[in-house]
Amino acid sequence: MTVAASTQPPWIKMLLAIGQGAACFAGLVAMMTLTLWALNIPPIPALEAIWAGAVGNREVGTLAPLAATLTKTAPLLLTGLGVVVAWRAGMFSIGAEGQLLIGALSALALWSAAGGLPPVVLIGLMMGLGALSGAAWSGIAGWLRIYRNVPEVISTIMLNYIALDIIGALVTAPGLLHGKTQAGPHSDPLPESIALPNLLPPVHGGVQAHIHLGIAIAIVAAPLTALYLYRTRAGYGIRVVGQNAEAARAARLPIDRLRMQAMLVSGGLCGLAGAIELLGVTGRLGRDFSGGWGYTAIPVALLGGLSPIGALFSALFFGALAAGCNNAQRTAGVPSFVAYVIQAATVLVIVAARAWRNRKSGTEAD
Repeated sequence: MTVAASTQPPWIKMLLAIGQGAACFAGLVAMMTLTLWALNIPPIPALEAIWAGAVGNREVGTLAPLAATLTKTAPLLLTGLGVVVAWRAGMFSIGAEGQLLIGALSALALWSAAGGLPPVVLIGLMMGLGALSGAAWSGIAGWLRIYRNVPEVISTIMLNYIALDIIGALVTAPGLLHGKTQAGPHSDPLPESIALPNLLPPVHGGVQAHIHLGIAIAIVAAPLTALYLYRTRAGYGIRVVGQNAEAARAARLPIDRLRMQAMLVSGGLCGLAGAIELLGVTGRLGRDFSGGWGYTAIPVALLGGLSPIGALFSALFFGALAAGCNNAQRTAGVPSFVAYVIQAATVLVIVAARAWRNRKSGTEAD
């Protein structure tokens, strides 16, 4: 079977891939329909509203909905890639949310300290510092696991709360990052001069659609992460350590160093997501800065099969679901929690299907 599969012509492999994609899409639609029906929500109007919010229709066009989908996809993709890298090393990090928050906080602190720099330089430095800060925050959990045997599941969850409390204190206390022009616990908005540039004209066909540079950075990060994991010595070592630490030890691989490297790369991706979200979307920082992107990153990575390219398509699905459900809430009265129920149902179905497939084939789950 393996030989036959490896000698298939490319066009057959392409058709099989297209067929699998179509079957997956049909399965997702069926699962969403059943979920809506179980919640006593009329499926057809709700699905139409979700589709219109995610992809568009004749009434609203396609540009603005697609822009909303891509805007929500960017942080999900970067944090999802972070989860993929850490989990591939056997480091089950739950800390993408805290790393995202610390990345945004560091970027904002740099603007507060060096706001007089040229905008292009400042934007680059803010994104770079966001990535470095996220890596450092993730490195704390990596160090605790390697040198103190503290489970990273526990330490990363605790670090999430610490990051949130730090931001809450800084944006609330007068004289720190609390905004002088803001009534609530938020920082002042960033000036428009350092916002990430829009990749589209300001108005296209009378429709305002904002697709910022960070979206392109996030999409490019997916193949770069795949190259790192599958085409570099470090990536190979990370995957070996994650699959079988004893075999990696027998092969004299530097297990501790590889695990720490995976955590640093993971945190860097998540910190970059926070800086991009600050520069491209929110423009300010508060306790409500994140939409839970760091937590949703876990189902993004799982649905993507812990693959960088799979995470790209998974993040697009979750981004479309978030944008579509927002529209469904406004136009069709669909409750806001429906998106989370669909996310949970999707992950459960995918995990169950993979477990059944692996059990049937006699292999362990990936």
